[in-house]
Amino acid sequence: MIAVPRTDTSLLGRWWWTVDRWTVVALALLTGIGALMVMAASPPIADRIGLGHFHFFQRHLVFLAPAAAVMFAVSLLSPTGVWRAASVVLVIALLLSVATLLIGDEVKGARRWLQIGGFSFQPSEMIKPAFAVVAARLFSIQRQDRRFPGDLIAIGLFLAVVGILALQPDFGMAVVVSGVWFAQYFMAGLPLIWVGALVGIGIAGIGAGYALLPHVQIRIDRFLNPESGDSYQVDMSLQAFSSGGMFGRGPGEGVVKGSLPDAHADFIFAVVGEEFGLLVCLAIVGLFAFVVLRGFARAIQEESLFVMLAAGGLLTQFGLQALLNMAVTLHLVPTKGMTLPFISYGGSSLISLALAMGMVLALTRRGSGARSDL
Repeated sequence: MIAVPRTDTSLLGRWWWTVDRWTVVALALLTGIGALMVMAASPPIADRIGLGHFHFFQRHLVFLAPAAAVMFAVSLLSPTGVWRAASVVLVIALLLSVATLLIGDEVKGARRWLQIGGFSFQPSEMIKPAFAVVAARLFSIQRQDRRFPGDLIAIGLFLAVVGILALQPDFGMAVVVSGVWFAQYFMAGLPLIWVGALVGIGIAGIGAGYALLPHVQIRIDRFLNPESGDSYQVDMSLQAFSSGGMFGRGPGEGVVKGSLPDAHADFIFAVVGEEFGLLVCLAIVGLFAFVVLRGFARAIQEESLFVMLAAGGLLTQFGLQALLNMAVTLHLVPTKGMTLPFISYGGSSLISLALAMGMVLALTRRGSGARSDL
């Protein structure tokens, strides 16, 4: 740990003695592991498509500094500052997400990306953390003042967000946003009758996605019956875990990254399994679990309902994204393009996760000057 005296009243000193330092360490470890794995997994992909050998690794490093700056800057905010920042980010992200439908780059039938300064940017990634915080604020205000229609506004905003994601289309992100929003609504005191109704609506939504979106239907069919279509990536992923065994083949000795198209992104966990084995995979799972459980343990000690709901939603989002990514690589759920937090390659995802975890660190700070102001 960095030696910072308790008498240090500077901005950094106050931050150090109020922030959850163990969570900072866990996130730093995940980020370091991510940089190492992108360096190991991405060169074969770059060579295959005619780019520089370390093209993806260099671009990943470019995003690490701004991501760290975003996380640190946001973690300095008060709960009111977190809510205000989330509101601004949500408005901008929604407008840019609508813009992707009109002028965005089309990749594999989806319009989710904008070209900004030579980089592809996915605005919808920023919707996830911002919407979780804004929804938490709306739910908490209504519990304080029953005259304020916070729940109705949150429902309307939720429908708008999911509608935009469906038009792109990004069914996987819509599922994550829906799951987090439902968890927050439940924690805010949703009546059981509405729990059943929303679960029914969710099941109906998945059914509609299966019926109306061909790529969703294909992925579900391949998951239920691998012989019905191309399951190459999942098959290669499972072979990687089998080849790695308990201790792995050794750093740089993996072969799956030479033939797996998304080895540096959605399937990077398979590269970890092949080169470092089951024990390192379990250690990574442990780091994710530590961040989520420690965050919840600190959030439930808060007296502010807003802080509990916002931190709970952000942590649910973080844990759910990690769980879904790892489940896909192990063929436990249908395939979905979703990054492994702080480990997969992806600039938009990295900045979005830094924003989310910066908010968690801000909301769960302790000590003088770090109490909730909402």
